[in-house]
Amino acid sequence: MSGQFEATVEVDRPVEEVFAYLADGRNDPQFSPRVLKIERIPDTATAVGTVFRSTVKDAGMKTAREFRITTLEAPVKIRWAEVTKNSVTAREGGYDLESLADGRTRVRIFNVLEGHGLGKLLVGLALVAARKDAAGFGNRIKAAAEAAISPR
Repeated sequence: MSGQFEATVEVDRPVEEVFAYLADGRNDPQFSPRVLKIERIPDTATAVGTVFRSTVKDAGMKTAREFRITTLEAPVKIRWAEVTKNSVTAREGGYDLESLADGRTRVRIFNVLEGHGLGKLLVGLALVAARKDAAGFGNRIKAAAEAAISPR
């Protein structure tokens, strides 16, 4: 079983700057409290093939995660795929960005979650939790991006 959750928010910053902020996955702990630590491999500008290796805490358990950037089209599209095979993984995820009037940016985030082994039984619960928090997650992205990027 697999399923998707998504959220859309409007960030009061220009699309190029929001794209740069989100493309650097090392910023994820600023809006995702489940991310305990994260590193970029190689430690150069994010490009297709860049891997973000993280330690996350879900349901009280710490797990190692690796995501590979699969698409990077500045300033409108970022895609990733989880390469680790935990019980529940993000088969695909991404950001779609759209420039709006007055230097704002519409950001859509999504993840397609998939269960493996015992995770096939757990993915439904993970999806319920992710969908319940989707709006909050989007708002945390908005708040973090606006705090990190100086207004013009």
